[in-house]
Amino acid sequence: MRATKSGEIHVSVPWGVPKATVERFVEEHRDWMAKALERTAQREQKDAAFYSRMPLRTRRERQEADSRLGELIAPMMEKYAALTGKRPLSVKFNSARTRWGSCNKRTREIRFSRYLLLLPEFCVEHVVAHEMAHLLVANHGPRFYAVMDRIFPLWKEARKATRAAVDGGQSIG
Repeated sequence: MRATKSGEIHVSVPWGVPKATVERFVEEHRDWMAKALERTAQREQKDAAFYSRMPLRTRRERQEADSRLGELIAPMMEKYAALTGKRPLSVKFNSARTRWGSCNKRTREIRFSRYLLLLPEFCVEHVVAHEMAHLLVANHGPRFYAVMDRIFPLWKEARKATRAAVDGGQSIG
């Protein structure tokens, strides 16, 4: 059973379970469902408040964000290129709200969300290091985290700070 962002409860049931059993299960978990929907609504409100601080509706707003983000991350990219021995072939910006960054190891393309501009610089650097580490290791296995420990030892703290920034609304300005 899970709450979706759209405010629905989805229940997954193994094939062959009688309808009465499912209905009884749902009825027994009504309190959990109400709390889960409330938590989801609160999370959505926090996210909306966070992302609305940087409008990206027009081409000009996106271009300005791209320019600011490019200036911010350029020295970070150089630093982590030196530490990893790898450089991306291309760096692009998008308005993603579900990922701060992504890396395609095969094409060596890295994408960063413009919304990184809403985070403290320490958190932005963590995302840059994280995506640069993916040029060496594609997955999030032990080898990847060994690279992160080497090139950005405070990655756990930065990840926590990023979550706190989204919840608390801090930015680098």
